[in-house]
Amino acid sequence: MIYLLLTVLLNALLAVIFKLFDRFKVDNLQAIVINYWVCVTTGSLFLGDFPICAESIAQPWCPLALLMGAGFILVFNLFAFCTKTEGITTATIANKLSLVIPVLFSVFLYSEKLSLIHILGILIAFPAVYLAASASETSSDSPKKFHFGWAALLFLGSGLLDTGMKFAQQKFLVTPRQQAVYTIHLFAVAGCIGTLILLVLVLKKRIKLSIRNVGGGIVLGIPNYFSIYFMIRMLNCNFLKSSAMIPLSNIGVLFASSLFAILLFKEKMTTKKWIGFGLSLVVIILLAMA
Repeated sequence: MIYLLLTVLLNALLAVIFKLFDRFKVDNLQAIVINYWVCVTTGSLFLGDFPICAESIAQPWCPLALLMGAGFILVFNLFAFCTKTEGITTATIANKLSLVIPVLFSVFLYSEKLSLIHILGILIAFPAVYLAASASETSSDSPKKFHFGWAALLFLGSGLLDTGMKFAQQKFLVTPRQQAVYTIHLFAVAGCIGTLILLVLVLKKRIKLSIRNVGGGIVLGIPNYFSIYFMIRMLNCNFLKSSAMIPLSNIGVLFASSLFAILLFKEKMTTKKWIGFGLSLVVIILLAMA
């Protein structure tokens, strides 16, 4: 139970940190790049050694790790952007409802059968994301026509990453150590790509590096690593089956994030957003039941 609570709180905390970045003028890209190197360091300390070496290239999961590492930094930046412009609740709904995408891929990859409850949950997910996004509060530099587009991209990107993680775990990652090593490689790939992007932007004098952004990356990186660490522990603690645990944790994250958004940032919950919020809970509960 404690791992479930920690997973929920840490995931909700990530959305709060991104919202605070906007308030304290922290550059998202710089902070996210630092965050990934903090994750690599934290993960290596927990593992007891630094697992990245020349032999990593020969591992069967290496191509997938490179692809997913690139996806990590893209989706995390998109989540940060959506949190800033669309609000914590909308970004969290789009992120957490993406669990329907691995369900769909399971039908094609693992020949799993969809029940009527599965189908109903998947169908409800799309209007839930649309309603939450269409009712978002945005800053003046975020055109209204892009509301649904950004939420839809976050929904799709998060779902594809979850699908890739499930595929990697079933095909390559048998032991807890293999899971930890693979995760550290994902963080490292994301960090390398982000560092190259930063170097190009600095050389072109598009951005200036700031110690404030380094501090933001450290603040983000520690809870980011432990959110994944405790999620893995949660799934291995046999408190509930993973098919029920994952939707349950998503419900918790959605509730906690929305509560933080209302109490800390005074985000307005319009009628459409309340409907989208309610539908998202229905989707997660249906998938848990299925």
